[in-house]
Amino acid sequence: MIAHNVYFSLHDKSPESIAKLVNSAKTHLTGHAGVLFFAVGELAAGLNRPVNDLDFDVALHVVFATLADHDLYQDAPRHHKFIDECKQGWAKVRVFDSLVD
Repeated sequence: MIAHNVYFSLHDKSPESIAKLVNSAKTHLTGHAGVLFFAVGELAAGLNRPVNDLDFDVALHVVFATLADHDLYQDAPRHHKFIDECKQGWAKVRVFDSLVD
């Protein structure tokens, strides 16, 4: 399996801007072939131990059954629509892909 974790830092950190990104992800990034798990949400601000990385506003977590499923998702029209719809609001995007079992 491939875990695809994306952390978005936004220019506008307002609750409305965060909700817009979360809702867009739910609209465009769910239901893709090979997705075993999908979750998206905002930073859990109350969890601020010294080891917590707080340099993001929204986190996306998608687990794919195979690398091929991940690769199809990357080129899917709905994935590109999400990027086109939201990228102007991103100050920074960090992607962490890992093999999991």
